[in-house]
Amino acid sequence: MAGAARVPAPRRDDANYKLHFRMINEQQVEDICIDLFYKPHTITLLTVTVLSLMYFAFTRNDQQSDNNLRVGLLVVVSFFLVISVLAFPNGPFTRPHPAIWRMVFGLSVIYFLFLVFLIFLNWDQVKTLMYWLDPNLRYAKREADIMEYAVNCTVITWERILSHFDIFAFAHFAGWVMKALLIRSYGLCWTISITWELTELLFMHLLPNFAECWWDQVILDILLCNGVGIWLGMTLCRFLEMRTYRWASIKEIHTTTGKIKRAVLQFTPASWTYVRWFDPKSSFQRLAGIYLFMILWQLTELNTFFLKHIFIFQASHPFSWCRVLLVGIITAPTVRQYYAYLTDTQCKRVGTQCWVFGAIAFLEALVCMKFGHDLFSKTQIRFVLLWLLCLALITLLCLYGMVWYEQYKMKNISVQSEDLNDSSVVDSCGFIPDGVAAQSNSLRTSQPTKRKRASGRNKFMNGHGGKRQ
Repeated sequence: MAGAARVPAPRRDDANYKLHFRMINEQQVEDICIDLFYKPHTITLLTVTVLSLMYFAFTRNDQQSDNNLRVGLLVVVSFFLVISVLAFPNGPFTRPHPAIWRMVFGLSVIYFLFLVFLIFLNWDQVKTLMYWLDPNLRYAKREADIMEYAVNCTVITWERILSHFDIFAFAHFAGWVMKALLIRSYGLCWTISITWELTELLFMHLLPNFAECWWDQVILDILLCNGVGIWLGMTLCRFLEMRTYRWASIKEIHTTTGKIKRAVLQFTPASWTYVRWFDPKSSFQRLAGIYLFMILWQLTELNTFFLKHIFIFQASHPFSWCRVLLVGIITAPTVRQYYAYLTDTQCKRVGTQCWVFGAIAFLEALVCMKFGHDLFSKTQIRFVLLWLLCLALITLLCLYGMVWYEQYKMKNISVQSEDLNDSSVVDSCGFIPDGVAAQSNSLRTSQPTKRKRASGRNKFMNGHGGKRQ
């Protein structure tokens, strides 16, 4: 009789690999203090879902076919989000609640599938779909057709400068604050900012709204909106890195004010990870991954302008700002997962949200290329090639500069440590003078402090010591 087949025991490397991937793809909530909000409740959810579906199906008036299609499509999306809460991974974040990030992933999957469906339509079908969603788009015009750009650039007045500070300028500024909070690197943010302005210059022949006066591009865009936004975002990052995160259970807080404060703080990060994209010994694969990250970022930004130009809707239309909000929300877990993939040697694959985001970026580019054939037929190849060349050179130079800075900083730390050891003055009795002792203690305590801040395990004090949540 043949012996029973032995099931191989899981290797330790496989267990570590699954653990690291779960940390970025299926983050768990620690020390849950209110079980009601974190239990599955699958039977209750199923009951509410079926009852609500029965109510809407048999009580609403179904005489209007267009309204039936719109309501049916909305209900399909809603119930897909319900399934997302049940089946999809949490992602790398748990605040304010993992269910929210599951729905964000569900929305990204819906948008991804919509782009796949859109590729197989023709131009007439796309226009029919757009006019069905919003009949006013029949009369929409491009911003470039009703506005003039880069006119009378030599005329610089306070009235003209102040006229540029509108809602779009505020959105531009707020966008860079969020980008800095997500990327958490001065070097990468400034590289993306400068290369984007270069992108606008070289794609001006395709998108007329990229044309700007020099003072608008350099002073208002790069220095004010981009620069101040990056500074504010990085300042918030430093503030959050220095905080102490020690979360108390809401059951342990006895005052009403304290409970309300704890509920509001649920919408803040549970912890703050110190981000270090570069290492003094960064490998070529890591540098190539950062370069790909920056190219993908540029492509996503470029898709925003090509989509509204090709499909003829303005920046204020819901199609535009809903897409910007969706991409902005799914970028947060995407950057976190991609950073873990680049910097953690035990993380062998990207997270699911990062994979979907990359697919969305390339599908949007394919949609633009298919339906913007007339626009791209005017492409001047030399500008595109120059854009790719300049983007590669500037990005690689910035990456080299940032890696050199990390090496220089680590070298200075090692030199200071050696000088500290050599400067210890000890007499025959082993006595250390007070000045040298104070200097030695200050240097030795300052360096671990920096490392402690860089560990990403700081905790926030909410006035009630206790558990983390």
